[in-house]
Amino acid sequence: MFPDETSRSSALYQEARRFMPGGNTRTTVFLKPYPIYAAKGEGCRVWDVDGIQRIDCINNFTAAIHGHAHPVLVREAMDQLRLGTAFGMPTQSEIELAKLLTERVASVEQLRFSNSGTEAVMNAIKAARAFTSRPVIAKCEGSYHGTYDFAEVSMDSTAANWGNGAPRSVPYSKGTPQGVLDDVVVIPFNDVDGAAEILRARGRDLAAILVDPMPNRAGLMLATPEYLSMLREVADEIGALLIFDEVISFRLGQSGAQGLWGVDADITCFGKIIGGGFPVGATGGRAEIMQVFDPTEGKPAVPQGGTFSANPMTMRCGRAAMEMLDEAAFAHLDNLGERARAGIDRAFRDTGIEGQTTGYASLLKIHFTAAPITSYRTAQPDAQAASRLARLNRELLNRGVLMASYGLMALSTPMTVDDIDDVVAAVAASLKSMTE
Repeated sequence: MFPDETSRSSALYQEARRFMPGGNTRTTVFLKPYPIYAAKGEGCRVWDVDGIQRIDCINNFTAAIHGHAHPVLVREAMDQLRLGTAFGMPTQSEIELAKLLTERVASVEQLRFSNSGTEAVMNAIKAARAFTSRPVIAKCEGSYHGTYDFAEVSMDSTAANWGNGAPRSVPYSKGTPQGVLDDVVVIPFNDVDGAAEILRARGRDLAAILVDPMPNRAGLMLATPEYLSMLREVADEIGALLIFDEVISFRLGQSGAQGLWGVDADITCFGKIIGGGFPVGATGGRAEIMQVFDPTEGKPAVPQGGTFSANPMTMRCGRAAMEMLDEAAFAHLDNLGERARAGIDRAFRDTGIEGQTTGYASLLKIHFTAAPITSYRTAQPDAQAASRLARLNRELLNRGVLMASYGLMALSTPMTVDDIDDVVAAVAASLKSMTE
């Protein structure tokens, strides 16, 4: 049972605290009183260092769409490992993955690889500034776009600092320079008129409008077609570029969110699932925009390197992972997601606890509120909801289900209907225990 101070995970955490601040390297995996340490994964299951098996509904925060140790990806990785892991030279594998991605996303004619979604967004912002010769970007309140200073602005605004009016540029990390805050305009998510008014007021300064079509921190709600169409229209009107952060939403379908809405971005950011389990990021867009990275005529407008960018381990496994994500795979994931959301919503009704799920396709998020969730502000839990979510997470850990501590679940292709039913049953049992 978690927590257990005699567990191997607890002992490892005490050792880790000697060498790392807070005992780990990723804030997202920290858990009180200690994080649970993984030992291995296979398919849709993970085993911790104490030998406890759980259904993995985190899948490395949406990245492991094929679960763990998929035989095809293991074979690709082992074949490349024998040839070398990274070189100071390009390889054919990056051409193959780039070709696949440009074929799937109509708005992407060329792209460049990096090592994380953070880098992908950072390079997109730098490209937009170089292409437009403007300094300012706009982003949605509460949306996560990685750890680049400008992308972090207003990432965790609270009622204490957002006031009653338009969103404000507030720092996420202590020490964020005022100049960074001044160069980020924050707009409300899914508020067509409110966002348009703010964007037009700053139009002459804006290099880009950055949007996640289904932002996790803003409640995992889909952007409305009207909202995305407005962003496209206003971007064209004011001469700014529209950047889609599809690091997570690319798992919604073969062409990502853009394929679902039919709204083309000028620049698209990729990551997570395109790496086949290895670190990856990519920034792509129209060829004329991507020329800011072109070194053929000397120093490019935006120099971009990275020791492990486009390394063949990532490129080969990424290509294989994406090839396995065909129409049948996405249909399977969509079915699992619909079944999970419906089952969990039913469990809330059966127990009488106020709650709901949001999400789409293979993603879902659990909320302890019955009020409509339409934006970042309406998605923020109050003290009681936050306490219930923490209790649910602990209950699920002890019932064999791994969920992100903030209620996110990301499903994977190895999962079956039976696995989803087991997850739903665990949620139902957990909710019932919370009423006793």
